[in-house]
Amino acid sequence: MTRPHPNAVPPTGSPWLRRFHAAPAGSPLLLCFPHAGGSASYFFPFSARLAAHADVLVVQYPGRQERFADRCVESLHEMADLITEELLQRLVPDRPFSIFGHSMGASLAFEVACRLRDAGFPPAALTVSGRRAPSIPAPGSVHLATDDQLIADIKLLGGTDQGMLDNPELLAAILPSVRSDYVATETYRFRGADPLRCPVTALIGDADPRVDEPQALAWRNHSTGPFRLRVYAGGHFYLVPHLDAVVAELLADLPVRAAASAGTESATSHH
Repeated sequence: MTRPHPNAVPPTGSPWLRRFHAAPAGSPLLLCFPHAGGSASYFFPFSARLAAHADVLVVQYPGRQERFADRCVESLHEMADLITEELLQRLVPDRPFSIFGHSMGASLAFEVACRLRDAGFPPAALTVSGRRAPSIPAPGSVHLATDDQLIADIKLLGGTDQGMLDNPELLAAILPSVRSDYVATETYRFRGADPLRCPVTALIGDADPRVDEPQALAWRNHSTGPFRLRVYAGGHFYLVPHLDAVVAELLADLPVRAAASAGTESATSHH
């Protein structure tokens, strides 16, 4: 009988979920949600740093990478329903988990957290990055713009390899999924879900054109648990130069620690 290599990465069994690194047995689960136009591989460096402490599963949206042929979803609520359905087939009551999402992924992370809570699987912690609170609409019309205008907005936010943006063939391949994500993001409206009860951490860059401090502080209205806001130097993708600091935030919110939190508190810090 052939034994699996001790460092082999167990498959997730779902096209919606990617695991990049094996984690120690009994590790808490961390679910990660990428930004608009992003893919699961964006969180590879996060997974590499967290694998010794958490089983990191990253959501892979349809229409990109190995899911290139799959239909893109242009509604965050529909996407949240589909992801929740997948997760409910895999979560077990005695395994705590926390959730992390950046930009569009923050809104999705929140919507999935609410759905899992309603299904009897409340998250132990929620960390949201680069996104205003769900109760503050973020309307926009970039999804209706020309390809050149859409590309200009992508460049404004940063976070996308310049070589990809300068390659017409690659652009033609990724723009449909990017536009679909913009549709989902710009048409998203909060439907009034009850507040969560877990700790919530909001992370933003101080020069992010998409979210400011008051808009990020409003996340505290979406949970009765402890809340904190962390502000880093940088723009929408501040987390690239501050990767280790963001990883430290995620480590602090892993279920084993989050479970020990009690009461309500609010704190803001600048880095």
